[in-house]
Amino acid sequence: MQPRFEAIKENTEKHLHVPSEGETGISKIFGKRVFNRSVMKEMLPPQVYQNVVDAMEYRGRIKPEYADTIALAMKEWAVHLGATHYTHWFQPLTGFSAEKHDAFIEWKSSDEVIEKFSGKQLIKGEPDASSFPSGGLRSTYEARGYSAWDPTSPAIVWMAGDGVTLCIPSIFFSWTGEALDNKIPLLRSDQKINEACLRLLKLTGIKASRVYSSLGLEQEYFVVDRSLRNFRPDLVLIGRTVYGAAPSKGQELQDHYFGSVKDRILAYMRDFEIEALKLGIPVKTRHNEVAPAQHEIAPVYEKASTAVGNNILLMEIMRRVAIKHGLACLLHEKPFQGLNGSGKHCNWSLSTDTDINLLDPSDTPGNNLHFLILMTAILHAVHKHSALLRCSIGSVSNDYRLGGHEAPPAIISAYLGKEIEHILENIEKTGKHLGASKKDIYDLGLIHIPDLSKENTDRNRTSPFAFTGNKFEFRALGSSQSPALPATVLNVIVAESLNEILDAIEAKGVAPVLSEYLKRSKPIRFEGDNYSPEWVKEAKKRKLPNIKRSVNAFEALISKDTIKAFEGVLTKQELESRYTIQCETYAHNLMIEMNLMVELFRNQIYPAAVRHQRNLSEALYFYKQTTAAEAYVAQQTKKIKELTILIAEALKRCDDLDILRQKVAKTPLAEQARKFTEQIVERSEALREVVDQLEDRVEDSLWPLPKYRELLFMV
Repeated sequence: MQPRFEAIKENTEKHLHVPSEGETGISKIFGKRVFNRSVMKEMLPPQVYQNVVDAMEYRGRIKPEYADTIALAMKEWAVHLGATHYTHWFQPLTGFSAEKHDAFIEWKSSDEVIEKFSGKQLIKGEPDASSFPSGGLRSTYEARGYSAWDPTSPAIVWMAGDGVTLCIPSIFFSWTGEALDNKIPLLRSDQKINEACLRLLKLTGIKASRVYSSLGLEQEYFVVDRSLRNFRPDLVLIGRTVYGAAPSKGQELQDHYFGSVKDRILAYMRDFEIEALKLGIPVKTRHNEVAPAQHEIAPVYEKASTAVGNNILLMEIMRRVAIKHGLACLLHEKPFQGLNGSGKHCNWSLSTDTDINLLDPSDTPGNNLHFLILMTAILHAVHKHSALLRCSIGSVSNDYRLGGHEAPPAIISAYLGKEIEHILENIEKTGKHLGASKKDIYDLGLIHIPDLSKENTDRNRTSPFAFTGNKFEFRALGSSQSPALPATVLNVIVAESLNEILDAIEAKGVAPVLSEYLKRSKPIRFEGDNYSPEWVKEAKKRKLPNIKRSVNAFEALISKDTIKAFEGVLTKQELESRYTIQCETYAHNLMIEMNLMVELFRNQIYPAAVRHQRNLSEALYFYKQTTAAEAYVAQQTKKIKELTILIAEALKRCDDLDILRQKVAKTPLAEQARKFTEQIVERSEALREVVDQLEDRVEDSLWPLPKYRELLFMV
């Protein structure tokens, strides 16, 4: 039997995975594997516990004399849960996580060991940094890299395979002190936005001693049958189908969106949610997305650094648990051409230690001056640094998604809603604040439904940066990326903008400054349909950048404006390193895709097409010998000629792509990303177009790759 059909048969014989008993009750399992405050309070002396809490709340540092006590408690807690090893878990510049496991082991005598974990081991580690990307910050032979415990994120116990490991959230830096990870700049950016916001709150009379950025990260993903996915080398290696004809039914009926979740998928969701909850990840919402086999999971808001770490953990949990269910979780931004892509909507806000959301006017009734100043600063920041925001969500995979099938376009704009827009326009013109209007009540014509108040703003699902009443939703993030860089950029540029506006207010007063800055940033505000061709023309008139390919946005990382904004967060050299890494990663990913396209066509698709061509030719020869129906023979001859032309065209396009691919591969790596974009991407799309036509013509039993209808609907 053809392998593809074996996979389909295996899929139909699968049974529903039954979760283990006793894993119910969110409050009972939440944080079960987290070294959280309740555990620490029970296991640590009061003064040590308070020191750790102060460090978690940015009020002080861990005292060296307490390190051994903390390490002992952490080790005993982890060992009680079955841990045999520990690791400093960090976020290198790969966009993923990294870990090196060490056993809790020391010599007691020449033939006996003991389980031991010291404060020194807790505070600092030394993983080999030689093979992590550094963008020129260090050479390969300069291998020293250090990890350091970050107490602002909780330690966890991670269970995978048959092993149990204590994971200590950490930062990662070089021997010379440069940041080699995504967490150090995120933490520094939080300090920067804290300082700027406290300055704002002092001016407006709101009491708080700390302001921090908070994130709610909506994670979209596809789930397909694992046996079918395993017969797609493109899905296995890059998570995206480089070929694939459109199925007869796609998402045009919109029947999958918020529809009933299939039992097999619901069982999978339940299992990975349980694992996430045990690790203290507050997952809350789940539902079907627009495309078939597409879904979404969303947690409750958390502090930015915790939310980023938990999102990276969640993606790993989703991938691992899927295997147990015979499924594959696809986190690529565009697994299937012609269908919705997957994003990671980043809901960003600023909160105080007194539980005030600074972007929620209802949290401070009667005193919303801070809200107006902050809103003005955010709009100014987005306008000034729109190319940098585009850079922060840039990747090969996200380029396939942006601008198509309900993903926001590459043009960065902001949506505020009619109420806020009306208020800001009045400030522009008069320098005065009108105040919010009273909320209306919906009249639904149903006497049994209670009064429902109408929100002051709608939601614009086409906008890449939309205000939704108490937060901004940065919708342009890709589903597979770490949200660390976008969050860092938002913190940095808003802090810079806020300080600039506060300086001006001190010199000129509030009203004229807000009016001036709102007029400056007005081009970034757009209330209409961001998908429309008219918006592209309008954005051009407004001189807003439309950077369709990420490689052309990466340069924003090393612009003078970025270097100035990032003072105290990343140095010029550290920004240059990240620019280099982004370009290299972009080039590597495109090279892998091109390799796959050539390999799949030559090894699987071309032989199948030729086999089909031969079968048709043999059948035609037989008909010629046995029938006098010339019209029928002519019709068959025409079809074979059309197929032959398609095969020949695909061969030509594949050979052209291969020659150009090899040529670009010989150029310096720094140049490859741009050359791929300028010379190769268009040719790869041209090859795919012909191959997808072949899929529709070649006999189904001969086609080697699982088709879209099987991947999307046979789950």
